[in-house]
Amino acid sequence: MSAHLVDIRLIVGLGNPGANYHFTRHNAGFWMVDDIAREHAIGLRNETRFHGEVGKIRSAGKDIFLLKPTTFMNRSGQAVAALSKYYKLKTEQILVMHDELDLAPGDNRLKKAGGHGGHNGLRDIINHLGKEFLRLRIGIGHPGDRNMVVNYVLKSPSREDLDQIEDGNKRSLKVLPTLLNGHLDKAMQQLHTK
Repeated sequence: MSAHLVDIRLIVGLGNPGANYHFTRHNAGFWMVDDIAREHAIGLRNETRFHGEVGKIRSAGKDIFLLKPTTFMNRSGQAVAALSKYYKLKTEQILVMHDELDLAPGDNRLKKAGGHGGHNGLRDIINHLGKEFLRLRIGIGHPGDRNMVVNYVLKSPSREDLDQIEDGNKRSLKVLPTLLNGHLDKAMQQLHTK
């Protein structure tokens, strides 16, 4: 048995609620959860006790929750903690999908645990649950100047960047069944080899 067998029970996409944020780069995690929900033909419903939109898919013979926090990015941990505590999930059973400035658009990477790298959504989840959750880092590119980052993540990507982000997300969706079957190393290898 692989040393890196994982048991994912909750997939969280990070973003900001509201129509005016929907197409911004910071909402790339929301886009991924929407893609997964669409692929499994399920809807998400607002669950106030979990501070987010929640759905459930069946994969690898088990129920896996989908969550889009409606708390705004810097309070994401509140939603993730509420749902994971209610269902008695371990931090290692959580996969968080988020926008990543340090990767080019379309370059998505799986990562096991780690710090927040300045990402406020990750920072809040770490404050609530520790850092042992899995991440899908969705490359959105970097504006080149750290003073421009806030403005950059809260704007829509260019058509070209969006096409690349969507391609990266399609590739990520393809490896998701492998990941949900527990095979992190194999999923990483498939996703990281273009």
